[in-house]
Amino acid sequence: MCITGYWHVPDLTTRDVTALAERIDGSPSLARITLLAKKYAMAIGAGLIEQDINGLLYNAYAICMPDGQVHVHRKLHAFEHPDFVRGDRFTVFDTPWGVRVGILICWDNNLVENVRATALLGADILVAPHQTGGTHSRSPYGMKPIPVTLWENRHNDPVALEAAFHGDSGRGWLMRWLPARAHDNGLFILFSNGVGLDNGEIRTGNAMVLDPYGRIIAETGAFDDTLVTADLDLDLLAMSTGRRWIHGRRPELYGILCEPQGYERDARNARFSTDIPVFGKNPG
Repeated sequence: MCITGYWHVPDLTTRDVTALAERIDGSPSLARITLLAKKYAMAIGAGLIEQDINGLLYNAYAICMPDGQVHVHRKLHAFEHPDFVRGDRFTVFDTPWGVRVGILICWDNNLVENVRATALLGADILVAPHQTGGTHSRSPYGMKPIPVTLWENRHNDPVALEAAFHGDSGRGWLMRWLPARAHDNGLFILFSNGVGLDNGEIRTGNAMVLDPYGRIIAETGAFDDTLVTADLDLDLLAMSTGRRWIHGRRPELYGILCEPQGYERDARNARFSTDIPVFGKNPG
């Protein structure tokens, strides 16, 4: 939701959040981006609040293509506002560059099933826009808030802030799971993230590009707005470990993945639930 801003949205009224929303067709924001995509022969993505023809609101991410097409993903696990509707489909599409691109927004990427489904739909590159880092996790080893004073004093003591961005509330947390999403599914990941003060919390940036082996091929730890670029070696895709593992799948054993276990929650509640899932109730 880089077009509208992000963490202030939970505080908005229905009227206020609706005022920020745009239809995909006729969006003034996307019209400007599409002109740039055509001019530079690029695919350019941006997040926004989408309002559909029925007035429903979504946390959406749109990739504008040089031919004028716009591919839109609606966040599957939206929790930012009670009026937001959850998306109900995966988003994977062809590009003029001979690769297929998938999109998952922020929390969508945390659930392993979503990335695997995107890979099975043929994605070579996963675009993963985020607004994370420095949040208050209830897990003893999860993210914790970064002191606002570090951000306010960033120009006088950049080392302290960069150390926090690199630590367990920033890059350290990402390294526990993000490389595995690329490696296990044999795809490139383009991870973007906000940086700086976001309604009282400090986002940590750490934008990076990962290859299909989960290796970081470009990244930044800067606290300024920074562009991360990389050349992708598409020859890595075919024989990547994740793609070879996928050939060994036994779908007939995976029915449990589609069976509700009784502890599933809407993302609005799942993020704060104190219920402890009991696994293994029905091993078959």
